[in-house]
Amino acid sequence: MAGDKKKRGLLNGLTHYGDPGFAAYLRRSFARSMGYSEEMLNRPIVGITWTASGFNNCHRGVPQLVEAAKRGVLAAGALPLEFPVTSLGEVFLNPTSLLYRNLMAMDVEEMVRAQPMDSVLLVGGCDKTLPALVMGGISAGKPAVVLATGPMSTGRYHGERLGACTDCRRFWAQYRAGGLDDQQIGEIEGNLATTQGTCAVMGTASTMAILCEALGLMLPGGAAVPAVHADRLRQAEASGLRAAQLAMEGRGGDLAFDRIIDAKAAENALRVLLAISGSTNAVVHLAAIFGRLGLALDMDLLNRLSDETPVLVDLKPTGAHYMEDLHAAGGVPAVLRALRPQLHLDVMTVTGKTLGEVLDESDPWVDTAVVRTPDNPISPQGGLVALSGSLAPKGAILKRAAATPELFEREGRAVVFTSLEDLSARIDDPDLDVTADDFLVLQNAGPLASGMPEAGYLPIPAKLARAGVKDMVRISDARMSGTAFGTIVLHVSPEAALGSPLGLVRNGDRIRLSVKERRLDLLVDEAELAARRAAFAPPPGVGAERGWRRLWRDHVLQAEDGVDLDLLRGA
Repeated sequence: MAGDKKKRGLLNGLTHYGDPGFAAYLRRSFARSMGYSEEMLNRPIVGITWTASGFNNCHRGVPQLVEAAKRGVLAAGALPLEFPVTSLGEVFLNPTSLLYRNLMAMDVEEMVRAQPMDSVLLVGGCDKTLPALVMGGISAGKPAVVLATGPMSTGRYHGERLGACTDCRRFWAQYRAGGLDDQQIGEIEGNLATTQGTCAVMGTASTMAILCEALGLMLPGGAAVPAVHADRLRQAEASGLRAAQLAMEGRGGDLAFDRIIDAKAAENALRVLLAISGSTNAVVHLAAIFGRLGLALDMDLLNRLSDETPVLVDLKPTGAHYMEDLHAAGGVPAVLRALRPQLHLDVMTVTGKTLGEVLDESDPWVDTAVVRTPDNPISPQGGLVALSGSLAPKGAILKRAAATPELFEREGRAVVFTSLEDLSARIDDPDLDVTADDFLVLQNAGPLASGMPEAGYLPIPAKLARAGVKDMVRISDARMSGTAFGTIVLHVSPEAALGSPLGLVRNGDRIRLSVKERRLDLLVDEAELAARRAAFAPPPGVGAERGWRRLWRDHVLQAEDGVDLDLLRGA
């Protein structure tokens, strides 16, 4: 055994003691203390990420998924070993889960690289979890398969079907406007999220699961299976089997993520994002994922694809259905088949087959009420557009599919909130000087200032909401939940905390938005801006003198680079 040259399984990456034979002997000894037979310890090893946590409702089903995945690994002749990694539960983290996405990615990368595994099954679901797993998987460089936890099933309230979290925002807006009382909103609260799994709509978790499948990192059909459906456990078993095959195949390294995701696959992912009218957060996450490979997310390409890619998936928040309906309608393979003429079909997938081959083998049935045909789209253009201009020199994002078209070509007066605290303190002040034609502007909610939270969904001021105002232009350097809706300009870069044009906006300034021209401009003369720039003082930000927040402060990048750390990006 000490002279074994295979360098796989338990002998992969021996601990450094200055004596490889002793390291192997000691490792086998401790492994045997866990009750494994010599036959098992001679097998290739599949690592399985354990992302369950008492603070993570989306991952309540992870223990069952891991057990099902182990069945698949064992059936293929490998040894499954689960290991814990950081668990990110969106609504349980302060100040925002994005602040910890890169930390989780580092955790995944280092544990996959440091421990003796020949491949890894990346199990997770909640918003920042899937991108963190993929980012870490790319950088670790070992063969991997993604397994999503799956979306939750819908609940009911007074005969109406509900799903977190688009419906939660709709009802909360009614509550703020006086249309619901405390008892009603409490009853709704108890019926929005009634099963394990991620949000039931086209939020960030669902979007990223779909994009993982579109990129070829997940087995076909795996993105939309509900968390409580038996198919989810079967998907786990099949994913474990495939991860084991990768561990045992001589060409397993050829199917590591950095070999699957290339410029063609990246373009496919952007096109699918537009066709599903996915979350704006996906732009940040894809930029980070591509950046790990030395690729950039080209905003001009995004706009070109958006102009020629129809919205085909009829899911909330821009449609009528839920993720469980997408699964029943044919899942992501149905979406990909509808887009087939516009996709690069020769890209490789984790199955070992090309995307075209995968689609050839998929069930041709589709429910066109949920997944439309290209000649009957929900919208002839994609759900997202990128903006630039004097207020956003390095870009901004608008989810036009969730916005009000009447507000797309508009000039308005800025009503500025200088921080999240300022927004909270004044947004519902009855004396706030604001009208429905104004532009609400939130500053200092970007990566350095606040960790870039999902605060871009600025609430309609209470006095306007009570008067019946449903939407108005809102602008910030923050993000927005994929479950949200409205005419909301996000990810404005550079962020306000850097003294950018966004940071120089003052109450009463005029701003012009033109979705047609892809422009966002601050209509203030340069002399005035120069004076403001000279007097600018940055906010304190979320950085600290030690630990993770010190690394964040010193190395975090802006939105166009995915808010990754500069030291984690690929060449």
